[in-house]
Amino acid sequence: MTTDAMNFSIVERLRSTGRLDRVFIDGEWVLPQGQDRASVIDPSIEESVAEIALGTAQDVNAAVAAARRAFATWSVSSVQSRALLLDRVHSLILERAEPFAQAISQEMGAAIGFARSTQVPVAAEHIRVARDNLASYPFVTRRGDMAIMREAIGVCGLITPWNWPLYQITAKVGPALAAGCTVVLKPSELSPLSALLFAEVVHDAGIPPGVFNLVSGNGPEVGAALSAHPDVDMISITGSTRAGVLVAQAAAPTVKRVAQELGGKSPNLFLPDADLSRAVPAGVAAAFRNVGQSCSAPTRMIVPRERLQEVERIALEAASSMVVGDPSSPQTTHGPVANRAQFNRVQEMIGIGIAEGARLICGGPGRPEAFHRGYYCRPTIFSAVQPQMQIAQEEIFGPVLAVIPYDSVDEAVEIANGTVYGLGAHVQGQDLGVARAVAARIRSGQVHINYPAWNPQAPFGGYKRSGNGREYGIEGLEEYLETKAILGFQDTENPSTTVQSSRIAQEQS
Repeated sequence: MTTDAMNFSIVERLRSTGRLDRVFIDGEWVLPQGQDRASVIDPSIEESVAEIALGTAQDVNAAVAAARRAFATWSVSSVQSRALLLDRVHSLILERAEPFAQAISQEMGAAIGFARSTQVPVAAEHIRVARDNLASYPFVTRRGDMAIMREAIGVCGLITPWNWPLYQITAKVGPALAAGCTVVLKPSELSPLSALLFAEVVHDAGIPPGVFNLVSGNGPEVGAALSAHPDVDMISITGSTRAGVLVAQAAAPTVKRVAQELGGKSPNLFLPDADLSRAVPAGVAAAFRNVGQSCSAPTRMIVPRERLQEVERIALEAASSMVVGDPSSPQTTHGPVANRAQFNRVQEMIGIGIAEGARLICGGPGRPEAFHRGYYCRPTIFSAVQPQMQIAQEEIFGPVLAVIPYDSVDEAVEIANGTVYGLGAHVQGQDLGVARAVAARIRSGQVHINYPAWNPQAPFGGYKRSGNGREYGIEGLEEYLETKAILGFQDTENPSTTVQSSRIAQEQS
């Protein structure tokens, strides 16, 4: 492993050479052990814009060893010092927002306006929330003569996806570092540029060596090595349900904690009194946000049968206002999907929807007119979809919306719960009491009533095959903590003489 003694700037290295041939281990940019490289494809032109190094299992070993060494001091560092460093990370993300937005737009096709307004700012929010929750979290509580301590779980392997590349990184790294854990990050090799920029931010913020490490690579090599590593205490993965199963299987022999945020097929249930003029356009926008590449996208719109034609008309108008185009253009609202495999998946599922007999009201197979290259998909809406159709059951991960009619609210709830997933859900209705009652019946980790504002403190995670564990907010912080009970803690004659008392007093200060 060779250290690069140069002043390593991700942006400058990319501009000058088009190559990013380092991994970040123990506070240094180093050459990986292997020689494999991967091209980063701009999905708008289907051409390589950069080449990155792919790490190996040996690089994972080095990164985990660095994280293990750093854990000894980072885990007992003061709350104030960790909060200060997270504050620096937060500030640097905002200062470098434009390079982050440009990288995200190029690596996975996000419209530049969306990258600037959403992808980067909400990613920064996860760091801010972790900092703020750290400052107020009760790491020690008392129950009579017993002390309950919450301690950092240890070295954490973090595996993140390509669809929200920076957002998913900060959602894991922020609370992990706040808790006192050290981390090894494996970002998606399909959208790694923003991850490398983030590593540069961590370095420049002054996070101590070994606390944060990054090893780029693919799942079968780096992801598997990280999941199975005996010195990794926890794995947190955001990805497909298939990938989550593989990670859990690899982690099982070492009995490490596994937190999984996986697939979804989220319902958007319209109650009979829903205001369609407001709810339908917002529902289409939510389903197609990030070109439909969100695990919690509400891609099943469940509506009263007697209002189906009205829903179709409004939905068609909403989809018609979307501008699919070059992601670098400020006028574009929706760029391409992120990669060829995803493009092929979307095209396949649109074909299946047509073959199943669903009514196509807009979009359809192929690229939009005037596009002869790039992974551009037509915003597609099917109506009169039956609940058991593939397009209503399987996660498509693209701009495809299924409108499903129902005849009673009980049937609507049954349809909403009638998949193997349970990540997110929406309920629309003017009678808030009824909407709350329906929300309580839906089996998912989050339910949104009438499109509330995004809340980074709201715990996020799934029921059923959408995963386990929670991210965001206090619950996200607690995923990275172990619970220790100290019984007989209170010495009534001299309560300050024990080692445990001294340590807890120090933590509380």
